[in-house]
Parts: sequence; structure tokens; C-alpha cells
Amino acid sequence: MAQSIKLADDIMTIVRRESELQSRSVAGQVAHWVRIGRAIEKSGNFDHARITAALAGEIGTTELTGEEKDVWLDSFVEKMGQPGPEEEAWFARRRKLGLGLGLDSGGNLVREKTARQG
Repeated sequence: MAQSIKLADDIMTIVRRESELQSRSVAGQVAHWVRIGRAIEKSGNFDHARITAALAGEIGTTELTGEEKDVWLDSFVEKMGQPGPEEEAWFARRRKLGLGLGLDSGGNLVREKTARQG
């Protein structure tokens, strides 16, 4: 039975581009990458627990194999792109004050117009 999942827009952009290049449907491309990822994880070339430990700062990245470093880097970049609770609270305070909210995809400062700003 087919099921739907939600993927971020940036991931879908990559999937669509690669599916066109590989002459696969979008679903076919995702399934292909899932099979590859599963095979890599089970291959023995890296230990997912070690990658998780490195992400948690429990071991240094210098202790990882090349394959583990590649997976660690992808995970690290993804995690760094997600705001933590402290950042969410900081931006909420800024919104409440009507101050700048951050940068848009074009690098422009995004502001929220509030009654206070007029």
C-alpha cells in the first residue's frame, strides 16, 4: 500500500532535479535513494552509533572513517539549519517587538510589520 510523506521543499527540489537526470519518477528516485541508503548503512563501512556519538560531541570527528564523516557532515548541516528552542524564543521576542526576523532566501532582512511600527 502506497503512503504519503512530507519532505522539505529543498529536498524535493533535489529529488525532482535528480529524477529528471536519471529518467525516474519522483517516487522512483526517493525509493532508489532509500535502497542505497539502507544498503550503505548495512554495509559495515560505517557505524551509525559512532555518527550519532560524534553529533552529540561524545567522540571527535577525527575518530570517524571517511564514509562516517560524509554522513556526519550531512546530518550536522541539517541540524545546524534547524533553530533550537533558545533561537525560537529569541525570534519570538523580536517578532513581539516588531524587530527584524532574519534573512530571506535572497539574503534580505525580513521584518514583520506590527501595529507598533505603524
